Amino acid sequence: MTLRLAPGTAWDDVLSSVAAAAPEAVAPDRLRTLFAGAWHDAGTPAPLHSPVDGRRLTALSRLGPDTARDAVRAAAAAHQRWASVTLGTRKERVAAAVAALAEHRDLLALTLAWEIGKPWRLACADVDRALDGVRWYLTQIDRQVLDRDPLPGPVSNIASWNYPMSVLVHAELVQLLAGNAVIAKTPSQGGAVCLTLAHALMARAGLPVTLLSGGGEELSAVLVRSPEIGAVAFVGGRSNGGKVAAALLDTGRRHFIEQEGLNAWGVWEFSQWDLLAGHLRRGFEYGKQRCTAYPRFVVQRELVDAFLDVYLPVVRAVRFGHPLAVESAGDPLPDLDYGPLISAARAAGLRHRVADAIRGGAVPLYRGSLSAGRFLPGQDTSAYVAPVALLAPPGRSRLMHAEPFGPVDTIVVVDTEEELLAAMNASNGALVASLAVDDEELGAKLAADVQAFKVGINRPRSRGDREEPFGGLGASWRGAFVGGDLLVRAVTLGEPGERLAGNFPGYVACP
Repeated sequence: MTLRLAPGTAWDDVLSSVAAAAPEAVAPDRLRTLFAGAWHDAGTPAPLHSPVDGRRLTALSRLGPDTARDAVRAAAAAHQRWASVTLGTRKERVAAAVAALAEHRDLLALTLAWEIGKPWRLACADVDRALDGVRWYLTQIDRQVLDRDPLPGPVSNIASWNYPMSVLVHAELVQLLAGNAVIAKTPSQGGAVCLTLAHALMARAGLPVTLLSGGGEELSAVLVRSPEIGAVAFVGGRSNGGKVAAALLDTGRRHFIEQEGLNAWGVWEFSQWDLLAGHLRRGFEYGKQRCTAYPRFVVQRELVDAFLDVYLPVVRAVRFGHPLAVESAGDPLPDLDYGPLISAARAAGLRHRVADAIRGGAVPLYRGSLSAGRFLPGQDTSAYVAPVALLAPPGRSRLMHAEPFGPVDTIVVVDTEEELLAAMNASNGALVASLAVDDEELGAKLAADVQAFKVGINRPRSRGDREEPFGGLGASWRGAFVGGDLLVRAVTLGEPGERLAGNFPGYVACP
């Protein structure tokens, strides 16, 4: 079977379409940055490459701290103007932005396929989820901001690369709806073209948006500590999240810092294997490069054989490869579980951690091969990792305590409920967890001791939005919880002395 690129999906065509849709935002040699109400060629261009096949996509401007400070000051001035705009006008402009984004939905999804390797179905879902979520807020915002005011300054958003639309753009549009100007830092690893197009459409709708790019070392201090900033929203790993939290210590500034955690699925006194099989297959979406993926399974010893009878056929059936490769010109885009990891370096690091765990004593239950992937002839596949399942990773292995952020599962065998909970809590806090258990009362009892913000009984949990709040326990989260009404509360002011629900020192409130 020889695969080819689907017609109309070549990167040069995609970039040309982006430039035609937003000519003000795309220069011949780079993506421009947006601040002070205009697009700029400021900064030094740095090349962007696709994890799909290693090709050069375009260049991203790396700004210095002085330019970033000027941009923050301009955003603060825009914030004061926007905060005085009527709610009706804010709703009209956000609705116009949503309509423009919806008009360019397929183009936004194609940029995600090339920039971060999302299969077509998941790329479309990222765009659709963002827009559907904001549409819900448009119907709820009148009651949500009743007797509440915008923050004193703009919201600074520093997000990871994996969900540019449904996490970053979604949050920005809600923040704008609540009366705040917004600043976003473009992730260095991917999503820049998608975000550039999205912010061009948002700016055209009359929204006070700023989009900056550059290295974290150069920009983080400005985007976190500048006195003009009203709140900081961060999504990323624990190392960088810890630095952001440390920089905020003496500021008293509102913040919501989402960090990684090793989300676990415990299997205890369970027999509904067909139900679990369906959940396991969906769990490999996007190669588990998401904050709510489940890379750890903690299984009662008596159930290991039954669990593997269900699990191994699922992992063997996972489909991965080039997101846009088809057999013939008329074929639909492939329905893959995942494409590449975000970079060849990330893939090499994950392969190294797998090898290190096996040398330390982990049992390789399954190691897939890249030969099973769907690739173009001669394609660079250095950013791809085939599925891996390891039994009993050693205690010293990073895979025992940290999220792999890739298609690598670890399975831990336990004999007691206490061991089950200890293994599920190995990373000192998680965003989600689940328990597969026949007795749901027992499941609820065990869930009370699982250090995760959301615990599912015989079902997975997700980030959620609209009515559903989101946060984390332990080291997986710092600051205010978000989602639904809590997201609006986090970016608005209520009564003096109001205490937000969140994971603050000495105070954790789970709504």
